[in-house]
Order: sequence, then structure tokens, then C-alpha cells
Amino acid sequence: MTAQTYWAEHAWVDGSVRSDVVIVAAANGRIAAVVPGSPRPPAGSVTLRGLTIPGLANAHSHAFHRALRGVVQAESETESEAGTAAEGAPERQRDGQGKGAPDSFWTWREVMYSVADRLTPESYFELARAVYAEMAMAGITCVGEFHYLHHAPGGARYGNLNAMGEALISAAAEAGIRITLLDTCYLSSGFGAEPNEHQLRFSDGTAEAWAERVSELKSDGNTRIGAAIHSVRAVPADQLATVAGWAQERTAPLHVHLSEQTAENDACVEAHGFTPTRLLADHGVLGPETTAVHATHLTPGDIRLLGHTATGVCMCPTTERDLADGIGPAAELQGAGSPLSLGSDSHAVIDILEEARAMELDERLRTRARGHWTAAQLLRAATVDGHASLGWGAEAGRIEVGALADLTTVALDSVRTAGPPPRLGAETAVFAATNADVRHTVVGGRHVVRDGTHQLVPRVPQALAESIEALLGR
Repeated sequence: MTAQTYWAEHAWVDGSVRSDVVIVAAANGRIAAVVPGSPRPPAGSVTLRGLTIPGLANAHSHAFHRALRGVVQAESETESEAGTAAEGAPERQRDGQGKGAPDSFWTWREVMYSVADRLTPESYFELARAVYAEMAMAGITCVGEFHYLHHAPGGARYGNLNAMGEALISAAAEAGIRITLLDTCYLSSGFGAEPNEHQLRFSDGTAEAWAERVSELKSDGNTRIGAAIHSVRAVPADQLATVAGWAQERTAPLHVHLSEQTAENDACVEAHGFTPTRLLADHGVLGPETTAVHATHLTPGDIRLLGHTATGVCMCPTTERDLADGIGPAAELQGAGSPLSLGSDSHAVIDILEEARAMELDERLRTRARGHWTAAQLLRAATVDGHASLGWGAEAGRIEVGALADLTTVALDSVRTAGPPPRLGAETAVFAATNADVRHTVVGGRHVVRDGTHQLVPRVPQALAESIEALLGR
């Protein structure tokens, strides 16, 4: 890659909006110079009109869930019209966890399984490349992919045991964004229960076999390899330490779905006598390199445990509201010492600005008070702390010399953002802008999205439609 100079009309530098900023991206993909107050774009520079912020981090993604957008809602409406969702209708079995409501997270999960069953390494690559291109168009420069589709349906092994994970790594590279592949250990359908027919492709059998397989994956300049524990119901307690130890030995990020549903909490208490958070703490899972995803239904003691161990928390407000999960205690968690990050999870929408805004607005609904986070604090969750949770540390999330040259430019002249003065650009971006206002995305100095058009993946909407149509057979 050759060096490239950008001239930002306005940029978020050192916690404030600066104007007329020259940003030099060196050939190694890092920022070599940041010079505010340069009224004339240098010769050969690329102009970025609007507010340029550090590239956004999507700390929690399941790429294949993008195929479910709109599908589950339509099926729920069909069921309701047919009367199958009425009171007294047959309820569907939660694996190892009792009965669930006909229209709930648990029925959504059944549809999710049906999509997962159809994926191959080839079709997953096509879908993920389009999804990651959509992310780039939303200003996301790094994604944390919580990956558990390891094997073929029924659990048969591919010749390359990491064929599915490598398809995701390749998809991110072709879409022009960074990826942290959070390879996920998933061994059980519930406390003491074997995987069901859908989950067989998720399981390596034991945590030791998981560790052996994931150790074959390699990081590179565009990729980090991390670990994940799907949940306390999916990894037996006596195998949690194996996953945590693998991550700790490599100083790799470790993520875990935590207390997303009250049913999980109830089942954990019944099986072990205490909450999922306490179970994770007792097996050495919590700590600064760990991120708990969702953390929706916590006790005060859980909040203290997460905060005192500096365990990060990834909030996914658009998914949490789409699946009717609830509103997690984000403010209390941050106050206790947990850094916050943001994810689009099921991709009901892919819009990290909306996730940031939703975290504040949901907290307002929950508490009936305003002003829990400033725009600057929400931007930090979307950038600095998001990248840190994905193992990129201080390398990304800042517009400063030495950082990765990952930039997102948000228009300040759209129907959503026009009006406020540029000095309020951060407030405008967080509280008014959407993914549609992302004008430019730069990753490692490369102009991946220019004037709203992806430069590497042609016709992204068509690519999404075609890959989903091929997958679902519609």
C-alpha cells in the first residue's frame, strides 16, 4: 500500500472537534501525522467532507443472522394470523430449559437454526462478504465475529477443520475491514444435556478438542484470533477453565454471552446454586481481557463482580429490543468498573451510531432520567473500548500518530444532521446520524467506502439479496 493523505473538513481529535485536519496515512497503514488548522487541502490529498471520527468497532456479530432480517417477524405474523401464537397454543421446547412462549427469543432461535443448517464454507463466505461490506458502508472498520458454525450439519468434519472460520476471515479481508474471529466453544444444549441435532455442527466434543482446533487459526495484519464461551449453558462448568486458559496464555480476547435470558439464570441457579456471573468468576473466566455480551439480567452482586474484575460488557441494544430481551444495567456496570462496547449482534440493523444512541435512550426509558452518557463517552464505547475488547488495544479507535489509519466520515449536511454547528458534530453524529450518513470509510489508509459507495464489493445491496436468496431458496 502507498501512503495517502486525507484532508478532513472536521475531525474528532483528542476528544474535541477540530477543523481543516490533515491526516497522513503511511504505507504501513498507520497514521504518520495529524495536523489541524490546515485550510487548504494538500496536493494529492483526498477530501473528507463532514465529521471524521475513528473507525467504528462492531464488538459482537453473528454474520449469518443477517439472513434473518425481516424473516422471523414475517413468520411470527403468519403464525399469529393462523392462531398458533394464541394463548393456549402448543409451546416449543427450549433445549434443556423448560417451555418458552410461542413468540419469543426461543422461537426466533428455531428459525436461526434452520438458516445455520444450510450454510457451507462457500455460501458463508458469500453472505459474510456482503454483510461485512454493509458494515463498512456503516462506518465499521473492525468486527468481532462470535463464530460457532464450525462443522458440517450433523457434526461431520470438513477436511479443513477451520473451513468455516477461514471463510469469515477471507470475507472480511475482501470487504476491506478488520476482523477478530472469536472462535466459540459450544458443547451442550443445556446444563448436563447433549447438543441437539442443530448444535452438533457447533460442537468439538470437548474444550480440549476445541482448543486444539482453534490453535491452528493464525492472526495477521487484518485478523486477530480470540476465543468465546457461548454461554454457561453451552459449556459445562468443568470445561470453562480450559477455554479461559487458552485465551489467557495468548493474551487473546475472550467473550461470553451472559444472562441474556432469565431462563438461563434460573437454570444455572438450579444446576449450580448461583448465577452465571458467579460461575464464570469461580472458574477464572472474568477479567480485563474478557467481555460479557448482553449482561441483561444481573443481580447487584453480579454487577460488582464484573466491575471489580474490570470485565468489559458489550451492549447490543437493537438486538436486545428486537428479541424482547430487556434493558441491561449499562450505567451501573460502567460505574462499577466495566468498560462498555457496542455490537449489532443479530443485525436487525447494522448501525453502531444507533447502538450508541440506543444505549443512552434505553437507559432514559428505564430510569426516566436523561444524560447518562455524553456523546464523547458514547463515541468512546463505539471506538476505543470496542477495539480494546477485540484485542486491538491502543492500536485503533483514535485519530493520532501511530494509530491504525481507520477513519469514518459522517455527513453533517443530510436531512438528519443539517443545522447544528460543526463544533457539535459529535452530538450530531451520535444523537441524529444513522448509517445512511456515513460518507467515507478508510481502513489502514485504504479508501474502502467513498462517497457512500463500496470500492471493493460491487452493488452491495444486490450481493446481500443474492446471497440470502441462494441461502433461503426464495
